[in-house]
Amino acid sequence: MTDRSEHNVSGRSAGTRGFGRRSFLMAAGAALATPAILKTISVARAASPAEITFSSAKFFGKRTVAEVVDLFNQSQGEIRVTYDELPPPSASTEVHQGLVQRLAKKDGSPDVFTQDVVWIAEFAAAGWALALDDVISAAEAAEYFPGVLAACKFDGKLTALPWFVDSGMLYYRKDLLSAAGIAVPETWDQLVAGAEQLMKAGKAKIGYSWQAKQAEVLICDLVEFIASNGGSILGPDGKTVTIADKPAVEAVQFMYDTIAKYKISPADVRSWDEEPSRMPFTGGDVAFLRNWSYVYPISQDAKTSSVVGKVGVAPLPHFAGGKSAACLGGYQYGVNASTKNRDAAVTFVKWLSSPKTQLTFATELGLAPSRPAVFDSAELGKAQPFMQTLKPVFVGATPRPVTPRYSQVSLALQSAVSKAVNDGNVAAALAEAKKKIESIVSA
Repeated sequence: MTDRSEHNVSGRSAGTRGFGRRSFLMAAGAALATPAILKTISVARAASPAEITFSSAKFFGKRTVAEVVDLFNQSQGEIRVTYDELPPPSASTEVHQGLVQRLAKKDGSPDVFTQDVVWIAEFAAAGWALALDDVISAAEAAEYFPGVLAACKFDGKLTALPWFVDSGMLYYRKDLLSAAGIAVPETWDQLVAGAEQLMKAGKAKIGYSWQAKQAEVLICDLVEFIASNGGSILGPDGKTVTIADKPAVEAVQFMYDTIAKYKISPADVRSWDEEPSRMPFTGGDVAFLRNWSYVYPISQDAKTSSVVGKVGVAPLPHFAGGKSAACLGGYQYGVNASTKNRDAAVTFVKWLSSPKTQLTFATELGLAPSRPAVFDSAELGKAQPFMQTLKPVFVGATPRPVTPRYSQVSLALQSAVSKAVNDGNVAAALAEAKKKIESIVSA
């Protein structure tokens, strides 16, 4: 997104969606009603429906998460869901802190929540997430992408249910590359050469736009740079810290060099997350951009973009001898282990993750489904043909470090890498980060 573990999907606000909302809800609610899921509760309409709360990060598209919740409420009468909107994923730290504070109370609220894929281990280890193995059969689990399903497990147990998948990717101006005879870069050296050529010719003000703000998105970019050089942040055991090893040092040095040495990235990227890095690209000033999948539909909207029909998408480049790496992003569902309405919460979360609802999120909010059957469906192909082309990138994405202490690890990395990208003292910053992270993961 990495996270959409780290992007704010642009779209119309609740106050500007226009008329027709009631008609949309009535029609879509009828289409999305799923008796097979709802049969887990009484068939008879309850005099007083079960009340549950649902907390989610804020996403925008043609519709909102709130409107999808309305579909559920209007499609049946046994459960009433109150929607609690959290900040957007670009404010990942605030979203995380808000959830931690509420889940730690163990009072059952919120009953259902959305979580960045990197928080799953933390929430499960703390005992805040309900294990779902007894309500999700093996056959049901097999309907998701294996990699996303694996990311929803901790200590062998399924403690989250897949929602959507995303990953980083390279956007480029195909018109500029074609006119200049530049091939789509497969290596970082090729990207530097292409960016320098276009900037020198006056065809692009910025060669490469990315996100170096001291925030979670910086870690997403970091994972991609390091993994594309054959390195890692933590070893497979989750305890061995490899952030100061040669592949990582070289990768972070390159991050600094895009700004200070090659000058294909402006110094402003040090304060940019997704949207500030996206806007100059869709404004026509950038040759290459690293971002999440949400950028493409914006780039093809004449109301928000001056590069309609001029944008190409490719896997991110790699270093010599390495392979392209895209950071795995996406938010997934969780059920509060302390919920006082377990059956209702499970029913609702299964509805949220059902094929029809995933299709709605894909077509109306641009969130890529975590079910291959939905991803490959004719309906999605008609509504979001570009999304279907990204399947190979999504299913092969690289996860961020998997550890119950990810939040502490991320903050230590953000501080160290931000410092390195600002002052260029890469080896020293990463050596210090290694010490801090070793103390975190060994605690």
